[in-house]
Amino acid sequence: SRSCWLTFSVHTMAFRTAFRRLHAHFAKASAAKTYPETAPFLSAGGLFAALLAQGSLQHCGCKDDEWSHVPRAPLDPILGISQRFQADKDPRKVNVSIGAYRTGEGKPLVLSCVKKAEKILVDNDALNKEYLPQRGDADFSKLCQEMLFGETSKLVKEGQVATVQSLSGTGSLRIGAEFLKRFAKGKTVYISSPTWGTHNSIMDHAGIPYKSYRYWNSKDRNLDLDGMLADIQAAPDGSVILLHAAAHNPTGVDPTKEQWDKIMAVCKAKGHLCWFDSAYQGFATGDLELDAYAMRKFADAGLHLLLSQSFAKNFGLYGERIGTFSVTCASTEEVANVMSQLDIIIRNLYSNPPKHGANIVKTVLSDPILYQEWRDELLDMSKRIQSMRTRLYDELTSLGTPGDWTHITSQIGMFSFTGLNPAQSKAMVEKHHIYMLGNGRVSMAGVTPGNVKYIAKAIDDVVRDVSFGA
Repeated sequence: SRSCWLTFSVHTMAFRTAFRRLHAHFAKASAAKTYPETAPFLSAGGLFAALLAQGSLQHCGCKDDEWSHVPRAPLDPILGISQRFQADKDPRKVNVSIGAYRTGEGKPLVLSCVKKAEKILVDNDALNKEYLPQRGDADFSKLCQEMLFGETSKLVKEGQVATVQSLSGTGSLRIGAEFLKRFAKGKTVYISSPTWGTHNSIMDHAGIPYKSYRYWNSKDRNLDLDGMLADIQAAPDGSVILLHAAAHNPTGVDPTKEQWDKIMAVCKAKGHLCWFDSAYQGFATGDLELDAYAMRKFADAGLHLLLSQSFAKNFGLYGERIGTFSVTCASTEEVANVMSQLDIIIRNLYSNPPKHGANIVKTVLSDPILYQEWRDELLDMSKRIQSMRTRLYDELTSLGTPGDWTHITSQIGMFSFTGLNPAQSKAMVEKHHIYMLGNGRVSMAGVTPGNVKYIAKAIDDVVRDVSFGA
């Protein structure tokens, strides 16, 4: 602050005056050979103490305990588990907590199409590192619209979708929450129970009211469709319904086409605003179109939509933070108005988005050869996860593990909601060094041919041990 700077300037002059006095003192002491007397001053700390003692320095007024009232925040449930995994020295340890794809060897994967796209970008001398507009790369956004809604979408062809580039899916949800706070005041967001934990905290930080709707049938380990429909029906007309477009996190349970149609009918009758979180398009089933069924069905039926899109999982661009936020509109004028407001929101959140991830996605989506290679790689990733579901189920069946484990193969996408209770999940970590979430969620991407038997035996052990409860 200005006052601290002025105080510092005064202190500097005080140091000079005091130094001259002490120098004279040292000279006198040296002549008298009384060196021990001068020893306390032969350091910066000693000099500072001497200055304080003679009153040459005054406190600047800054509080030493300015932030002493700030409490330590709890570790993020997922990142905290990963930190424990990293510190664990047990050679058997397995990490199935993080939602990131791994190869059959348990290693991170950079897609071949991404490597090729990056080489094209490096060799392109026309590219630069200038700022993007607040809304991001317009060409990138148009390609993303076509991926979400389909190339033949009437909304896309008539320019009735407002799309901005975002900091992956989390950033997209944060933009959407801020938009709702400003232009859908009083609306409550209804979120599935359970859901990805950050959904709720994003609404908290944005100051958006939210409630839950039933989703998971814990007894049968499948979708509680009746409960879901009843809660959506009971929500006030015009509420916001947050839906997982594909590969529901954490359950891995998606509605069938017929069930989606029933959900859509209730939302349409109630005039709800549906907000799709699309973090796994193409990754869930290996088919971009199939994973987009619900979004496209709702859009074609004329429902008002918000869409949050991420390229972390389906492109493996976790660290590039690349995604979009979209709003369907009634006219191009409405699109222009919405875009102008999204520009302001983004400007005051993070100014503008990064380029590199958008350039990678744009290069792949606009190149027919790279695009097909990407689709092939998506299918390969999906198939590997599906094969691990089958292997885990087979191992549990072979062990005769108590209970019905068919939900492991009927679930879809990256995660399996195993049905293990908190005590069993804790034992998986503490006894078997298998790091998973306390709610029983397992990332199937972390299951490999090398560890699937060990994971199955650990599950069998904690299920059979009555001390962990039923």
